Amino acid sequence: MPKRVDPDLRREQVADAVIDEIDAHGLRTVTLARIAARSGLAVGSIRHYFGDTLGEVMRFTLSTLIRRAVNRNPRLSGDPATRIADVITFVAPTNEQERKENAALLEYRVMARTDPALAAEVAATASATMAAIRSLLVEALPPGSIEEEALDREVLHLHSLVEGFSFSAGLSPRPLREEDVRAVAEAAVHRVLRSYAPARDGDEAVP
Repeated sequence: MPKRVDPDLRREQVADAVIDEIDAHGLRTVTLARIAARSGLAVGSIRHYFGDTLGEVMRFTLSTLIRRAVNRNPRLSGDPATRIADVITFVAPTNEQERKENAALLEYRVMARTDPALAAEVAATASATMAAIRSLLVEALPPGSIEEEALDREVLHLHSLVEGFSFSAGLSPRPLREEDVRAVAEAAVHRVLRSYAPARDGDEAVP
């Protein structure tokens, strides 16, 4: 009796082969033949799971990269301010597998600039990250302590840390150090909280 193959595991295996190929040679070098060589599967097997086009493989790999990045935060704190630092830290690539996945995702993001089919999914992920940061920041700050325009700027600032860590890691052969990422994230969050904390009696007004 032939051994049954889990199709989801097989598709993940193909996605990992695409990620390795992008990390080694860039996104535009990916072909079904190269994926087959890296995964150990026949081209026919890849077509069995994804159809007859490379595009479906590439779209699945992008969704896999986004899913893995989003699900990289298993230890979120109960405190909203700490959770912002958690989100920034856990999204940053701090081990070798995450570094490879981040490098591949960056290449997809560059291609999405001129590819509408990819642009929508990439933009939706960025919007969701900013919305999460915004919600946590509103929860962490005292009610009424920040105006909408200032809130928008602070969310943009904190989200720029996520983007900055991603691009920085994408230009490095090594993953980032988690302790460094967390220290920077915590300092940024604490700066926001101090800026909008209620004034206490005896505090000098900032000119």
